[in-house]
Amino acid sequence: MPSDAPEGPTPVVLPGYAHVYSGKVRDLYAPLHPDTGAARDDALLLVASDRLSAFDFILDTPVPDKGEVLTRLSLWWFEQLRDLVPNHVLSTEVPAAVAGRAVLVRRLDMLPVECVARAYLTGGGLREYVASGHVSGVLLPEGLVDGDRLPSPVFTPSTKAPHGEHDEPMSFPQVELAIGPELADRARELTVAILARGNEIAAERGILIADTKVEFGVDCGDLVLADEVLTPDSSRFWPADSWEPGHPQRSFDKEFVREWLTSPSAGWDRSSGAPPPPLPAEVLERTRAKYVEAYERLTGTAF
Repeated sequence: MPSDAPEGPTPVVLPGYAHVYSGKVRDLYAPLHPDTGAARDDALLLVASDRLSAFDFILDTPVPDKGEVLTRLSLWWFEQLRDLVPNHVLSTEVPAAVAGRAVLVRRLDMLPVECVARAYLTGGGLREYVASGHVSGVLLPEGLVDGDRLPSPVFTPSTKAPHGEHDEPMSFPQVELAIGPELADRARELTVAILARGNEIAAERGILIADTKVEFGVDCGDLVLADEVLTPDSSRFWPADSWEPGHPQRSFDKEFVREWLTSPSAGWDRSSGAPPPPLPAEVLERTRAKYVEAYERLTGTAF
């Protein structure tokens, strides 16, 4: 587990817990043993913040309720996937200061691979396909365009780059070298199965899941689903009724943020290296509304 956190907002101080690490969105804490005060080595408190990242920057302006949406949606999906793969959740009883957006989880040895599956071609996968006809070493049919459905979901893993750097595509043989053939086969099988199950459920609710990234840890030799799963931060959700290959699709994620940051209104040059400006209230509210809409449509529950 990394010991130094990337620059960003100061995490909440939680009595009985030691701050371990902060990522772009999540903060990790180790529960302290009540008798010795030492950090436990078997569990972690995983806290989803309202922070938003875009273009590899952590934005100054948080999105209200985002952390709770991600946490509640992940918990819902863990239940839908329980027969496919075990997950890391131990308890949802957490400190009041982070209630609703935190879970107590098993501490795992995390795979050093980003496990990605794609059901539709877009984003980085599309760019790689246009350049080579492949995505992470997988040969795809000729003539595909942005938003096309693939013949079947494919496993397109990538490296886990250090904070501030970009992930790079990995071929399956590279994954086998990194984690061994047995775990590589299992990771591929589970990642594709999670996306397929997700699309079975989401399709009934008018949502297409174009692609998703999942995190696995190892416990007693078996893979355990960790972090978040099938959320607007880890996946691309598209409204099924407006899906039309040939151009970028509307989505349930950071679309409004990306559009504003790259518009003249933001006055920001993405290539300058300068951090993005604060987001206006309208962009924040529209982004929050999309996250909430995704949660409510998938779960059938009011947020």
